[in-house]
Amino acid sequence: MASTTTAWFFLLIAGLLEIVWAVGLKSTDGFTKPLPTLFVGAAIVASLYFLALAQRTLPIAVAYGVWMGIGTLGTALVTSVWLKTPLSPAQWGFLVLLLIAVAGLKLTT
Repeated sequence: MASTTTAWFFLLIAGLLEIVWAVGLKSTDGFTKPLPTLFVGAAIVASLYFLALAQRTLPIAVAYGVWMGIGTLGTALVTSVWLKTPLSPAQWGFLVLLLIAVAGLKLTT
């Protein structure tokens, strides 16, 4: 079993990889483009692998919640900035609430 610090590091990597595959999914064009599809597939597998490593130490409810939160927040931010996808003030507000929830899970674990 990994240390708690290592588990949180694995969870951060898993979340960052979730952002990569979620943002990259559009480039696969419905999985019809081989190279982007392979890249996204590898990111999915790697993300789940690091999530599995993290959940060896952290409770699955916490690990999954934080993984999903990092992926959701990161994907929203990356697509907003990089792909110029507009977010309403309400959406920004809910993303802030999600960030508070993720921080809360970290602080109480």
